[in-house]
Amino acid sequence: MIIYEITARVQKELEEQFEQFMRDRHIPDLLQTGYFKKAEMAQISDGNYRIRYQTKDRETLDRYFETDAEGLRRDFIKNFPEGVEVSREIL
Repeated sequence: MIIYEITARVQKELEEQFEQFMRDRHIPDLLQTGYFKKAEMAQISDGNYRIRYQTKDRETLDRYFETDAEGLRRDFIKNFPEGVEVSREIL
């Protein structure tokens, strides 16, 4: 099992919009790719969020990066061109 973890630091005025976008659009779109088994999002402190996606193995994650990651990242940036800092980690 591989966890693809995203940490997002969100400006206060964007928190509600960010949460709704992630819940209603981004996470469902990512799960719909078929590469991930499960997703969780948690607010870990004011303005800081952790989103975890679980996948079978590194090969599956690499296929996601090759096929769908760029489009989903572009869509995210289109909706949040400023005010959200994102870091990514593979566990």
